[in-house]
This record gives sequence, C-alpha cells and structure tokens, in this order.
Amino acid sequence: MSAWRRASTVVTPQRASLIAVLMAAGLIDTWDLAVNGFANTYYAAAAVAGSRDWTAFFFGSFDAGGFITIDKPPLGLWPMDLSVRLFGLSPWSVLVPQALIGMASVFVLYRVVRRSFGHAAGLIAAVVLALTPVAVLLDRFDDPDALLVLLLLLAAWAFLRALDDGRFRWLLAASVLVGLAFDTKYLEAWLVLPAFAVTYLVAAAGSIRHRLAGLTVSAATVLLTSGLWLVIVDLIPAGQRPYIGGSTNDTALDLVLGYDGFGRIFGQLDPGVAASGGTVFGGATGPLRMFDAEFGGQISWLLPVAMIALLTGLWVRRRAARLDPQRAAYLTWGLWLASFVAVFSLMSGIVHPYYAIALAPAIAALVGAGGVELWTLRSRSRVARFALAFALVGGAGWAFELLARTPGFAPGLGIGIVVVGVVAAIVVAVPPSVMLSGQRRGVSLVALSVGGVALLAGPAVYSLATITSGHAAVDPLAGPNGASAVERDAADAGALAPYLVAHRGTATWIVATSQSLADEIEIATQEPVMAMGGFSGGDPTPTVGGLAADIARGALRYVLIVAGSAPTDHPPRPDTGDEPGAASPPPAPSIDPSGSSEELREAWVRANCAAIDLSGLGPTAGLGENVLYDCAPTT
Repeated sequence: MSAWRRASTVVTPQRASLIAVLMAAGLIDTWDLAVNGFANTYYAAAAVAGSRDWTAFFFGSFDAGGFITIDKPPLGLWPMDLSVRLFGLSPWSVLVPQALIGMASVFVLYRVVRRSFGHAAGLIAAVVLALTPVAVLLDRFDDPDALLVLLLLLAAWAFLRALDDGRFRWLLAASVLVGLAFDTKYLEAWLVLPAFAVTYLVAAAGSIRHRLAGLTVSAATVLLTSGLWLVIVDLIPAGQRPYIGGSTNDTALDLVLGYDGFGRIFGQLDPGVAASGGTVFGGATGPLRMFDAEFGGQISWLLPVAMIALLTGLWVRRRAARLDPQRAAYLTWGLWLASFVAVFSLMSGIVHPYYAIALAPAIAALVGAGGVELWTLRSRSRVARFALAFALVGGAGWAFELLARTPGFAPGLGIGIVVVGVVAAIVVAVPPSVMLSGQRRGVSLVALSVGGVALLAGPAVYSLATITSGHAAVDPLAGPNGASAVERDAADAGALAPYLVAHRGTATWIVATSQSLADEIEIATQEPVMAMGGFSGGDPTPTVGGLAADIARGALRYVLIVAGSAPTDHPPRPDTGDEPGAASPPPAPSIDPSGSSEELREAWVRANCAAIDLSGLGPTAGLGENVLYDCAPTT
C-alpha cells in the first residue's frame, strides 16, 4: 500500500473530530426533513418545471410551459431540479440537496479557516456555522441562500490561496465563483468584493502594479461570469422565452438593477406587496438592525464575540508583515462581515431576516480564529486575556437578552449561560503567575472550553426548535417563534387538481391563476400552471390580449380567480367535459383601461368565461370561495 493510501486510511484525532462535526451537521440538516413539506412552494413548483423541461431549467421558469420565470436567477434551482428529475417529486428530493449544500459549507469553512489558523480554529468555526439558527433553517429550506453561501465560501477559499500564490489562477477561480454566486442571487453575491479587493491590495504577493493588474483581470472575470446568463436571456426575443418575473420591462437586466437589486436597497417594493413603515419583513433600518427582534435570534448570538475577536486580532497583528496570512484572513472576514452588516442594516426595501445567513461564515471564522489566537497569546498578553474574558461575558450577556425575548422558551437557560460565562471569564482573566505551574494551562483551558459551550447553548436550542417544527411560506424564521403551517403534501388542491388534469385536453397550461394557488396546483399535478402576474401578482403579464390569444389557440382553457372578485355576469356552466372548440371567445366588453393588469384580466374573464358548478365533485378544499372559469371558445 502506498504512503498516500496509508495516510488516507489513518483516522487521526483531527480527522475524527472533523468527521464527528460533519456527521452532526448532517444529522441537524436532515432530521425529520419532511416536517417542512415543500417549504417554499414557489421554488418547489419551479423545481418541478425544471425537472420536466430543459428550457424551463435554463431560464428558471416557474412552469414547464415557459410562461414566466421566478424572480431570481436559475442557478439556485438547479440542484433541486436535478434531484427531482432523478428521484421524483417529494419533500425529500426537493430539500435534501439543500442539506447537502449546508454540510458542504461547514466542511469548506473548516478548510478555509484551518489554512490560516490551524485545525482547532477551523473546527470551532465549523461548529459555530453548523449551529447558527438561520443557517440551520435554510439548510433545510428551498430558498437559494444556502447555495449562495457555499459558492461564496469556495470563492473565499480560492481567494486566500491567491494571496500567497503570486499568480492569477486562484484569483480568477475566486472571480468565477463569485460570478456563479451572482447567478444564484444577483447583487448580494457582490457584497464580498470590497473585502476581497481591499485585502488583495493590502496583503497579496507582488508589486502594487501586479496587484492592480490582478484586480483588473478579476473584475473583468466577475463581470463576464455574472453577466453571461443575463446577456443570453436578454438577446433572446421576448416571444421565444418566458417573461422575466419581477421585471417591469421583461428583461433580466431590469430585474437585477430594479426589484432584485437597487430596489432592495433604496425601497422599491414588489408591486404585489404593501409596505409598512417603509420596510418589509426586516424591521426598522439602522446600525443595530442585526440585533433587533427580527434579525437578532437568527444570527447575532456570537456577533459581539466575532467583533471582539476581529478588533483584538487586528490589534495584536498590527506590526505584522504585509504578507502575514493571519492578518489577511482577519481583513477578509472582517470586511466581509462589515459589508453585509452595513448593507442589510440600511436597506429600506424588502429585506428578509433569513438574508443574515450571509453573515454566518464570517462570524464563525472570526470566532474560531480569534478564540484560538487569543488563547495562544494569553500567557504573555494581558490584552489577549482580557479580550477572551470580555468576549465570554459579552456573549453570555447577549445570549441572556435574546433568550429573554422568548420567556416561555428554555426557561432558566439564559441565567445559566451568564453564570457559566462570568465564572469562565474570571478564570481566564487570572494571570498565569497566580496559579501553580502545573495547573495554569489545564484550568484555564477547561474554563474557556466550558464558557465556549455555554455561548453555543443559545443558538443550539434555537436550532433544535427549528428542526423540530415545520417551516413554510416566503419569510421563514428560525427558533421557537418560527414555526408555520405546513402541508405535508400538495393535497390542498383537493378535487380540483384531478379535475383539471382530466379536462386538460391539449392545452399547454391546465389552469391560469395567481401564484399563491398556482404553486400548490403545479406541485399536486406536476403539470404546467400559468401564474398570472408572477410572484405576488404584480407583473404586467399576461395582458388581456395575450390571455385571450392563449385561450383562442387552445393553449389554455381554465382560469381560477381568487376569492373577493366580483360575481360573474354568466350563469354557472355545468361540467360537461367538453374540449375547447375552434371558435374565438366573444369580444371583451368595454373595460376601464386605468385598472391594474390583474383587474383587467379578471374583468375580461368574468365577462367572457363561465363559472363552473363543481358541486357534483364533492368537497373541493383547494377551491374554497375561489371561482373556476371555463373559457373554452364556443360556437
């Protein structure tokens, strides 16, 4: 057996500890995974479409008929698309790829931090990431954020290798990975670029001219990789591809710069969502937003500790050489954290608390690196001793505050964390000369370890509450207050779904309706559903003319109007099972052109289609007070 094979089969203590952490992360991310059902059914329905049609896969289309895309780039859907294509549709096939992505992120973070600070620091960082509540939430959810984090972590791994390599290959690899992250969640991926650019200028090998040239090539690579999909999509004529969901003019560029880009920062809202107080979901803007009621329990448990670790780490390395790898790592993670905190705190548009997962790798890396570095310096540095003690007390105090926000959850844990943290801080702060020589390191190490475990107790119980309750909808939250009603399957479409399938005929879409109903029906039937108005119903498609044309050519027969619409002018049409004829529907009556696209469509449907009496089918739970219209042209 070769030396390499012998080495690869030896289970060292370091390897065993890493395997244990990865197994724990895997258990957390997959435990009773089906409790979430299909989680965000908007993305689950799009995964159905991408699994059935390669064109829908490329565009990120909501439906296999190619009517409209989701309001995000497609890369975040692709792991789920492929899983559903291979294993069929189920909550597990949709969510297991996310869990695997989360486990991969834990491993990559370990490798990145270990490269700069050693095994212990990497292991601590991996544990912190694995227990961060918002990371646990999204590793079990079908939003694209987990993949975004993995790609950015891979970019950080390549970037830190580029600092001491001297050549551009690793820098280009990092740039490509940032571009792929852009194709997962657009401009959010670029928030790491200031950290990479500043650190490269300060700490990369080579002359300043060489470093500037590297940044120029890197910027061009990021732009090329990020923009390739956008350019291809926008060069394809609109009539030959799906409508770009979330845009105002059916272009991907408008989506990037508008609703999914600067609109999030400066306050543009989804047309289908009403704002409250100038922001949506994330609470009031301000420098302390990451600590508020919406974000705090998701991400901020160890944020004070990470900030202390960053400041003291930079201080103790203030006289280090320009190429010092540890100082470069502190700069990278510190600027990463600062960029995301600043943007998320000041965004005045739609901001979901789960966005905070992007902070998790930087917080975890700084906690791991700072903890080990300060411990190493403790015996000869008063600053290191007091920084460790202050981090323990500050982290414990903040955990107490977060747990006090949910007084009925884990009673007594907060005060226990404070007691352990304070005692550990006192022991750690005692100068080594005070203890007997044989006790110094052992007692202090035990105290620091117990204090660190206490600081992890808060996020751990929040994560436990997350994995033992169901989460769904568009704004999931980790922790004891984050549970939401989850349907274990798509049966809420009731008897309506099989009826639509049975009467589909040759139509492309089995029904047209709002997105909130479209995703449930698409998951139940695995057939294309036209989501009129896209996500939240605000997109200006289909127009009345487009809807009438699709009906006239037999691509669509049924339209489901949500409850609250005006009653139809036509008597209910009995269920005859007739297929659409060849004649065109009657012309639309005079309709107020000042109405919204949704109002115009519904007015046309009520005037030209007939409500269907489905009472003979028995209870139709998915229909409720909504009205199904048959728009088949009649002679």
